[in-house]
Amino acid sequence: MLESRGLLSILRKLKSAPDQEVRILLLGLDNAGKTTLLKQLASEDISHITPTQGFNIKSVQSQGFKLNVWDIGGQRKIRPYWRNYFENTDVLIYVIDSADRKRFEETGQELAELLDEEKLSGVPVLIFANKQDLLTAAPASEIAEGLNLHTIRDRVWQIQSCSALTGEGVQVRERSALADRHLGLDGDMDTHGDSRSL
Repeated sequence: MLESRGLLSILRKLKSAPDQEVRILLLGLDNAGKTTLLKQLASEDISHITPTQGFNIKSVQSQGFKLNVWDIGGQRKIRPYWRNYFENTDVLIYVIDSADRKRFEETGQELAELLDEEKLSGVPVLIFANKQDLLTAAPASEIAEGLNLHTIRDRVWQIQSCSALTGEGVQVRERSALADRHLGLDGDMDTHGDSRSL
């Protein structure tokens, strides 16, 4: 069952009628943990994950939403094809390997290019700072600062700490006040991430 609380918050703001279909684009560098995250969100077995060479599509029902999630491979040779999937995207999920500090610059460049894409203009972005189970993982706040996420003004965004391997930070705990806070409407930051809106 797909239940990221950050994602759920964004969906509730995005769609007034939950029965509508939502197209979610799942991107990030290779080895960031995109497919593991997707399987964890969908409550599937994560014991056998192989690198995504093309793309995976999952349709998941959650909290009344029908989510069509497109998981696209992150290898350098595949990234030029990402733009083929931008059309009609409702939410962009970008996954970062928080423990691979050597690639922060590379992942930051890719994210910046995505945010400049006309077809993704204004699309809400949820950034998962993944692999927080590793001792070498940078906290979400450090990643947000390093990627200058505070400069994003043209869309709703959120960064959320998680471990796709353990499920930590992936599952939602229902709290009615959570939705507005995750969209940054009251300026709060909670323990799992930071968010901003216009």
